[in-house]
Amino acid sequence: MDQRAELQTIVHGSPLLAPILSDWERIALPEAWLAAGAVAQTVWNHAFGFPPMHGINDIDLVYFDGNDLSEDAEATHSARIRRVFADVLVSIDVKNEARVHLWYAEKFGAPLDPYGSSEEAIATFPTTATAFGIRPSSKGLEVCAPFGLRDLLAPVVRANRKQITREIYERKTDRWRTVWPALRIESWDQQPD
Repeated sequence: MDQRAELQTIVHGSPLLAPILSDWERIALPEAWLAAGAVAQTVWNHAFGFPPMHGINDIDLVYFDGNDLSEDAEATHSARIRRVFADVLVSIDVKNEARVHLWYAEKFGAPLDPYGSSEEAIATFPTTATAFGIRPSSKGLEVCAPFGLRDLLAPVVRANRKQITREIYERKTDRWRTVWPALRIESWDQQPD
């Protein structure tokens, strides 16, 4: 089975992700992707034989709307999507990647140039195993994976140093080590710059 087909089989079997993907048209946001942690963690649960929802705290949904950078618009979309998917058992975190540069420095202590698309934002996500997005397409599953799917499906975690600090990477991986003990996590020092 090829990597894309393997990923599709895993996510369509997820009680968390499958309902969102099967009702995707109700998302109704530009450049929207189901992204990052919950998808990676679903794959890890499958790989290690854990229940499908093990360790998953939220679902990340990203979109890109450069015409409305207001916090209110993002909050309105977030509330609407949470109502649409009220049966999903974890929170859904909705972020307009077009406005991340407006709050990033305050939260993470470093400035950020504005993104030009959701795909550009995904390419900066903290690890190679979580820097991707999925959404349904006429061919099954469309995948945005700037680092490919190898690390995700291996599963192995490596830092994507485009934007994160050692502290952020280690905070994430410390939690993941306790929840998925067999997950292979490369140390920050093992990563090429």
